[in-house]
Amino acid sequence: MASVTPLHRAPAPEPPALHVRAMDNLAFIRDTMEAAGAFTAVSGWGMVAVGVIATIAATIASAQHSALESIYVWMAAAVLAPAVMLWAIVQKARRAHVPLLSGPGRKFILSFSPPMFVGALLTIVLYRAGLVAAIPGMWLLLYGTGVVAGGAFSVRVVPVMGICFMLAGTLALFTPATWNDWIMASAFGGLHIAFGIPIAWRHGG
Repeated sequence: MASVTPLHRAPAPEPPALHVRAMDNLAFIRDTMEAAGAFTAVSGWGMVAVGVIATIAATIASAQHSALESIYVWMAAAVLAPAVMLWAIVQKARRAHVPLLSGPGRKFILSFSPPMFVGALLTIVLYRAGLVAAIPGMWLLLYGTGVVAGGAFSVRVVPVMGICFMLAGTLALFTPATWNDWIMASAFGGLHIAFGIPIAWRHGG
């Protein structure tokens, strides 16, 4: 009678150590919270500074003799204001230890940047076509679009501000060109200040 050879099973792999599983769980929780959190480094005081710059630009632009000269003034402000705002955001993020290029910060930047790029291209197109009077309305609409899109990953009041900019842009497109400087003053100046102060008070600067 043939003998039966018992089968030898391979030893079962040891379960991961408890501390390894705990570290994996903590990493998962951290990544989930980072992905779901709001980008709170938007600087309220930076917005106020941008509003002041826009108010000064509106005052200078309104004294110009043509719509084209007014646009040149606003373009200078459009270079200065983002630089001030970016500096303020970086400073606030450093104080709060909030990463700018990961989680909600990255989503905010990726959502806000495309409308700004499109706005720069359309400025060139409208300028070449002689449609200078349409540029302010386009700026306000696309800026508002970027704020709404990026604001989806920020504090709740930011998308509301973006909608207000879009309404101002719509108004600028369908009103006389002589109103443009004051509409932009009310939007880029007034809205930034009106929304920036509550953000600074409630969200740490």
